[in-house]
Amino acid sequence: MATALDGLKVLDLSRVLAGPWATQTLADLGADVVKVERPGAGDDTRAWGPPWLKDEQGRNTSDAAYFCCANRNKRSIAIDIATPEGQALVRRLAGQADVLVENFKVGGLKAYGLDFDSLHALNPRLVYCSITGFGQTGPYAPRAGYDFLIQGMGGLMSVTGRGDAEEGAGPQKVGVALTDVMTGLHAAVGILAALRHRDRTGEGQHLDLALLDVQVAALANQTANWLIGGTVPKRMGNAHPNIVPYQDFPTADGDMILAIGNDGQFARFCEVAGHAEWASDARFATNAARVAHRAVLIPLLRQATVMRTTREWIAALESKAVPCGPVNRLDEVFADPQVVARGLRVDLPHPVAGSVPGVASPIRLSATPPVYRSAPPVLGQDGAAVLADWLGEPARD
Repeated sequence: MATALDGLKVLDLSRVLAGPWATQTLADLGADVVKVERPGAGDDTRAWGPPWLKDEQGRNTSDAAYFCCANRNKRSIAIDIATPEGQALVRRLAGQADVLVENFKVGGLKAYGLDFDSLHALNPRLVYCSITGFGQTGPYAPRAGYDFLIQGMGGLMSVTGRGDAEEGAGPQKVGVALTDVMTGLHAAVGILAALRHRDRTGEGQHLDLALLDVQVAALANQTANWLIGGTVPKRMGNAHPNIVPYQDFPTADGDMILAIGNDGQFARFCEVAGHAEWASDARFATNAARVAHRAVLIPLLRQATVMRTTREWIAALESKAVPCGPVNRLDEVFADPQVVARGLRVDLPHPVAGSVPGVASPIRLSATPPVYRSAPPVLGQDGAAVLADWLGEPARD
C-alpha cells in the first residue's frame, strides 16, 4: 500500500519522547526512519522500566514498555558518535537523508561536526530539526529542559489540580508527559512544512522546537483569558473556566462527565434530570449566567446526578444528544466498543517478544493511511540493512 511519505529518509538522533514521538509519526506515514543509538545502551527509555517487554518465554528483556510507545516502524543502528569513525558515518548517512531530528543540548553536536551548519553545507536539502527545553536562543537556551519542569514553568500546572479552597489543592502535573508529546507533534508539522518549502526551492532549513514555547502556546483559551481578560486563570479541578456545566459529577455508582456546550444541551439535560425549571431560571438560562452562578448551580446538579448510575445517566442523556461519558480506566478504554471498532490497539511482530502491542496512529487518511510495518527495534538490529540501503555497502565489524 502506498503511504504519504514513501521514499522520505529520516535520520533520528533523538531519544526519550519528544523527538521519537515526532519521528514515529513520520514513520507511521511511511518514512524510512533510521534511529541512531548508543552502542550497548541505546535510547535512555530502553532502561526506563518496569514494566519490561517480555520475550516469548515470559522473561524480562532489556527493553522497557516506555521505549515501545514511541519507536515502532523504525530501524535501529548503533553508532558511537563520540568517535571520529562514528561521526563520519553519521555525516555520510546525513548526506543521504531528507530529515534529521536531534534533541541534544544547544551546541552539543557542534563539537562532532553534526550541527546544522556543518550538515547543511554537506547536504543543502536537509531539513534539520532541533528539539530542546528552551530553544536555541534566549537566556535559558543552555539549560536542560524536562517535561515536568516545563509543565510548571509554562503555566500548565497553575491551571491543573484542585482549586485553592478545596482539600488536596496545589499544582498538579498532567498524568503523561504531555508537553513532550505536543512538542513531537509540532515538530512533525514543522518538518512537513519545511519539506514543502524544500520541494519548491531545493533548500532545507533549521527547525528550532522548544518545549517551553509549545507549552505556552498550548494553553489556548487559558492564555487568551489572561491576555484579553486580564485575570490570571486559577486551578479549578475538573471544572471549565468558560463553560458550565462542563466537569465531572458523582453518580449512584461512580462518576460521569458532563460536557454541555450550549444552552439547548443544558435544557435537554434539565428535562432528563426532572428539573426543566432550571433551564428557564434567569440564573441558569444562558452559559454566561451559569458561569456567573456556578456556585449555586453545581451543588444542585450534584444532588440530582447521584440519583442514577453512570450507565443509566449515559443511556438517558445520549438519547437526548447531551454530551456525556464515563471516567474510564485504561483497561476499560481498550474494552470500549468505539475503541475496538476504530482499531486503536495494534500488535506487531517482534524478533524477541513475538508480538508487541501498541496504540494506532490517530491520523486517518483515505488514500495513504498509516502502515504498521514493524515493532520497536532491538538495539542495532538493522545496521547492515541501513548501510546497504542508504550507503550501498555492507555493515562493518
